[in-house]
Amino acid sequence: MAKAPKVRPGSRARILAAAQDEFAARGFDGANMDRVARAARLNKAMIYYHFRSKAALYAEIFQAFIRAALDRAREVADSPADPATKIRAFIRAVAEEAATRPHFPAMWLREVAGGGRHVDRATLELIGELPATLGRIVAEGRAQGRFRAIHPLLLHFGIVGPLVLFFVSRPVRQRITVPAVRAVPLAMEDAIAEIERATLAALAPDAPAGRPQGRPS
Repeated sequence: MAKAPKVRPGSRARILAAAQDEFAARGFDGANMDRVARAARLNKAMIYYHFRSKAALYAEIFQAFIRAALDRAREVADSPADPATKIRAFIRAVAEEAATRPHFPAMWLREVAGGGRHVDRATLELIGELPATLGRIVAEGRAQGRFRAIHPLLLHFGIVGPLVLFFVSRPVRQRITVPAVRAVPLAMEDAIAEIERATLAALAPDAPAGRPQGRPS
């Protein structure tokens, strides 16, 4: 029987940090566990001591982000705040969790473009809980007459899509030299504010027939 490797303190966290960068840069298919081991300053056996496979390591990284965002989203949905405030808080929760994990937007974009081939069923089920939680907030707003009906997945796309593009486009944005684009710095708060505006506008109730929306009756 093979002898279990001696576990070094912090080895699991070092593997995760190295693997996050590797998956973000090369995707699942291109990621190499030898490179991960070298970056983590460990032998490859230590990777498989903590994670049974490359796929399990990938799922762990994916699920860590989803769980963190979902915990915050559920806390928002369960709060006594009004629905519009909950929508803003939901957007901020996703944005802030993504900002603390700069590897994740690139991983997610690659996975979506590839048809989600490397996202297992358990991870997909967890991912689905985010738009489901958003749907709870929308349903509350509809019950109060503040929101119109909209599929929560479409609304979720309108939130996550711009955020992912904002984060992954940073290297490209930094290379743009067109003065009209470079003149005004673009921060995460700008992205959040614009996504909030667009999302709440998409949720605005339809104006009654014959009465333009936004004008007093």
